[in-house]
Amino acid sequence: MLNSTLTLATGPRDADAGKSGKPMKLKFSLAHLTVLGCAPPEVAYIAAGAGYDFVSYRLIFMGLANEPNYALAQNKEMLRQTQSALRETGLKVLDVELARIADDIDVKSYLPALETAAELGARHVISSIWTTRRSYAVDSLAELCDLAKTVGLTVDLEFLTWTPVDNLQEAAAVCRAVDRENCGLLIDTLHFNRSRVRPEDLDALPRDWFHFAHVCDACKEIPPTSDGLIHTAREDRLDPGEGGIDIAAILNRLPEIPYSLEIPNLERVKQFGYGEHARRCLENAKKYFCVHA
Repeated sequence: MLNSTLTLATGPRDADAGKSGKPMKLKFSLAHLTVLGCAPPEVAYIAAGAGYDFVSYRLIFMGLANEPNYALAQNKEMLRQTQSALRETGLKVLDVELARIADDIDVKSYLPALETAAELGARHVISSIWTTRRSYAVDSLAELCDLAKTVGLTVDLEFLTWTPVDNLQEAAAVCRAVDRENCGLLIDTLHFNRSRVRPEDLDALPRDWFHFAHVCDACKEIPPTSDGLIHTAREDRLDPGEGGIDIAAILNRLPEIPYSLEIPNLERVKQFGYGEHARRCLENAKKYFCVHA
């Protein structure tokens, strides 16, 4: 298996390392959304063949149109195959998704998925807020954090530009209100850019909130509608350096954490296939960070 770890000269995010001359070592995960048509065992083999360090799985079924169901807690045979693929490849699971906070969802229903994630060795579970009821969202996210803590997972809140919590400031306020040591904040470079947040706004936030980041690029123009934002996010992201997002300006404000390449692009999958698309995503990301570290 190729190793995707990339050693870079130290940037402004790590002053102590810079003084000691120690380089940063970037590690990459293959986000499931990049290859969503592939079941978890196949994702592991694709990631290993392309040289990723981790995989990130979508193990909580959301019921979206044409969405594959990879709920391993209810599919023991696929769980067994996934465990076998991870053993064979030596890959680790970085995170799983998506534990939504919504009016019609009892977060206790996520416990089997959390237990399965922990069984696979995952470190984090992604959450997002889909309710306008602020106190309910805070209480539910706090409960989710407590459940996740029992199996050794962090809960990382991601803000999406078409949901009620759609920017950095609102997500940070929720994390402060939740006040759990295993509550983190997930930065996705696409949503960060689309919500027009300033990179320097990251400086005021606790460093230990950040456990990993979603990385992609996209066209410079920001879609004016929710449908347009959703289309780009789910079907038309670009590799780092191909679009108009200043990825380095965002990520250089964060501590040294793994980067999960979440780059769904349906046209490229049709053209190259999932395996080659995943390989190109990683290759282009490494090229980008060699220049923009």
